[in-house]
Amino acid sequence: MADPKGFMTTPREEWPRRPVEERVRDWDEVYVPGALLPIISKQADRCMDCGVPFCHDACPLGNLIPEWNDLVSREDWRAASDRLHATNNFPEFTGRLCPAPCEAGCVLAINQPAVTIKNVECAIADHAWAEGFASPRPPERLSGRTVAVIGSGPTGLAAAQQLTRAGHTVAVYEKDDRLGGLMRYGIPEFKMEKRHLERRLGQMRAEGTKFRTSVTVGRDLRATELRARYDAVVIATGATAWRELSVPGRELDGIEQAMEYLPLANRVCEGDLAESPMSAAGKHVVIVGGGDTGADCLGTALREQAASVTQLDIYAQPGAERDEDVEPWPTYPKIYRLSAAHEEARDLETAPSADADARLFAASTLRFTGDGSGHVRSLHLVEVDAARLPVPGTGRTLPADLVLLALGFSGPDREDGLIDQLGVAMEPRGTVSRDAGFATNVPGVFAAGDAARGQSLIVWAIAEGRAVAAAVDHYLTGSSQLPSPISPYDRPMTV
Repeated sequence: MADPKGFMTTPREEWPRRPVEERVRDWDEVYVPGALLPIISKQADRCMDCGVPFCHDACPLGNLIPEWNDLVSREDWRAASDRLHATNNFPEFTGRLCPAPCEAGCVLAINQPAVTIKNVECAIADHAWAEGFASPRPPERLSGRTVAVIGSGPTGLAAAQQLTRAGHTVAVYEKDDRLGGLMRYGIPEFKMEKRHLERRLGQMRAEGTKFRTSVTVGRDLRATELRARYDAVVIATGATAWRELSVPGRELDGIEQAMEYLPLANRVCEGDLAESPMSAAGKHVVIVGGGDTGADCLGTALREQAASVTQLDIYAQPGAERDEDVEPWPTYPKIYRLSAAHEEARDLETAPSADADARLFAASTLRFTGDGSGHVRSLHLVEVDAARLPVPGTGRTLPADLVLLALGFSGPDREDGLIDQLGVAMEPRGTVSRDAGFATNVPGVFAAGDAARGQSLIVWAIAEGRAVAAAVDHYLTGSSQLPSPISPYDRPMTV
């Protein structure tokens, strides 16, 4: 460790965000450009080089966090990049999009603010690209084996890159017209500018990975035909079957799924549309769902200049501090967090009836009512207790011209026919069934990511991609030198 007393002498300092009034007028990333590097070496100095680094276990990728913290504190950026990329294919993605369970597991976090691990990671990744440390790594020789990866989200891309570097010929099939899965059309530009995605895709192309866009396997190409073409197939389609809200009035116009709304805004940023047909401009917007997807809808609606935006969370408002009796260190605690979008809503006062920022906590939707033309105009809600039972006398009505449902996902969408054509077995909860080696019941077909694990974090998605690549490599060659950071049965640390 470069500074043995760094964690005692240096306070935590995070990457500053641009002023709210400025950033809601554009779609650029919310952080101040160039403001991270001047502070990050001192922040890396706060790493304690503890004897048992729980940040390793808190991160499913097994990132070598104390090692690259030390290297950053010494400003050895090339070595730091090598350590970071040894465990993470896409640190510029996780450094922007991951909620950082590693920081919850930081030993310093027992009684002080954690090391800014996520910011250090992002700084290393960005510096690596700026200095040319992330050059393509094509294989020295080809194995003669072929692999099809279905889906180009973080799991599919990680699996494809690992298998390509192992010498296999890999083709990634993507149903959308552009690559990236939810990183492309689900994650708003203000959270991650798509130039980061394009840069990594360029590296993968240079390494030899092939991409096939606008191909829905099961519809445009029969899944059995794809299986016959390749020595192995990886299902990495994600969990895209969204959950519904079955309450009276759901059939009204203006009630949309979040993943119908967000892609249109992203297409505006891509230049495909002049304006989103679901734009929130001038509308009273209510978002049902308190997770990250709901926050993405919130930030998007603010940039589209909604008249008001309110987000409903069925859970009670969490406290500002970890409850050691319920969620002790080093588990990831449910505490009150202020995302960039919530900070914007708070400062702009977009939801005057909300409990905090734009959120109404412990709120459950009862029904919708509309106007004479069948368009939603109001959302009726009630406060609920810890058992999610209505509290008498707490009914309220919110104006609602646009309602966005952000209730999560249950598993892969089966309407395209992929699952049924292959004959892949499913779990009762709607995910793809697999064994300890990521293999499905169909020989040569593997499953990874949200399609098999269920809805999860981007770090788990990348870890699944790396692990399934090792499993496929072993299946094709009889052995593998690729890292396998997790098993299909691993889960985040809990009590």
